[in-house]
Amino acid sequence: MKILVIGGTGNIGLPLIQYLDQQVGVQVVAGAHNLHKDEQLLATYPDVEIRRFDFLDETTFDAALRGIQKVFFVRPPQLAKPKQDMWPFLKCLQAHHIEQVVFVSLMGVEHNPMTPHHQIEQMIEQLQLPYTFIRPSFFMQNLNTTHRVDIQQNHDLFIPAGRSKTSFIDTRDIGEIAGVALLDTQYLQQKLTVTGPEALTYQQIAALMTESFGHPVTYHRPSLWRFRRVMLKRGIKKDYVNVMVMLYLITQLGNAKRVTDTAEKVLGHAPHTMTTYLRDYADQLQ
Repeated sequence: MKILVIGGTGNIGLPLIQYLDQQVGVQVVAGAHNLHKDEQLLATYPDVEIRRFDFLDETTFDAALRGIQKVFFVRPPQLAKPKQDMWPFLKCLQAHHIEQVVFVSLMGVEHNPMTPHHQIEQMIEQLQLPYTFIRPSFFMQNLNTTHRVDIQQNHDLFIPAGRSKTSFIDTRDIGEIAGVALLDTQYLQQKLTVTGPEALTYQQIAALMTESFGHPVTYHRPSLWRFRRVMLKRGIKKDYVNVMVMLYLITQLGNAKRVTDTAEKVLGHAPHTMTTYLRDYADQLQ
């Protein structure tokens, strides 16, 4: 079986490749926007084939999908207009008779039609593609990527989430869940809402960071407006910033605190805790 993993060097794609690379009878193909960069990052996986792929370049689709049975993808954050950015690709999946599409969506997406994730799910269903939707809560790894600068330089969580709780999940768990779903037909046509084992406020996370790192970490709860203004000033694209603001508004409304046991059931073991994540990623957060 050949599986195309788009974004194979990302926070979810790489753990997925690590999982699939250990499975018998699976040939992993990594869809790469930058061939040279991905060849370097995936050098430790010599059995993984790398093919050029770009959501915005339809000429890359057919070659990337040649001989592929199943496809995994995450929406690139900068692509915020699904009808323009994703529809041609999804139509191509239909033309290639792909047996399963695993898409990483968003927890609560069924109640938030304005999100790009909701629109992509609708398009996949409209095209009658065999699917598995993985709907995770917020990624723990958002802390060492999107919010890394503030944590490292200011020892502060600059996040407009108010006093609400979030059931964070480690992207390593999402990657493994995707791997299980790709190899087990019981997950076809399933919508899996996956979270970590507990819901935490950002004040609690700041306290865990303070304990783990040995220096104070604060949480100042900026307003959504101030957060948006600062992110734009930093040069982050407006569409991406607007999606972040929307998601943090949803968080403030209490819609990110739900905890499920789906991750543990799919994985067969407990998902990572925030404490474990902070230990494993300490070098990227201090």
